[in-house]
Amino acid sequence: MRREISLNINGTLHTATVPDRMLLVQFIRDVVGLKGTHIGCDTGHCGACTVIMDGVAVKSCLILAVQADGSNVMTIEGLSKEGKLDEIQEAFRDEFAVQCGYCTPGFIMLLHSLKLRGVGMSDDDIKDALVGNICRCNGYPLILRAARRILGRRQVG
Repeated sequence: MRREISLNINGTLHTATVPDRMLLVQFIRDVVGLKGTHIGCDTGHCGACTVIMDGVAVKSCLILAVQADGSNVMTIEGLSKEGKLDEIQEAFRDEFAVQCGYCTPGFIMLLHSLKLRGVGMSDDDIKDALVGNICRCNGYPLILRAARRILGRRQVG
């Protein structure tokens, strides 16, 4: 079966008729054409497909597009404004928290959702929050350093 859905993605309304079983990540990439949201595992384990849906970080490979009908979605492309990097993107650049870059959009979107909460986090809290995203290059120390910068906690010493 197919259904017509509408999603506001990065401030633009997108309406399409899609198969009931189409994943949100497929809608974002294949229908809308935004390729920054990556497909990693299709099982929700890696976090490469993380987007913000209605203010909450979600793994878009675990949500059907029809479930997201009517939602506001932000992808990595929606984070920078007028060609200027968001502070999270700047932190990743400045802290060299990018290796191959495949996991980077998912980590950045997760950190954006944590930043929206406006609560400072301890190192343990940050590590717990990041556990659902995988960096296969083992860039965790640099990612953690960028996360500390964003969430107001820097390692002492």
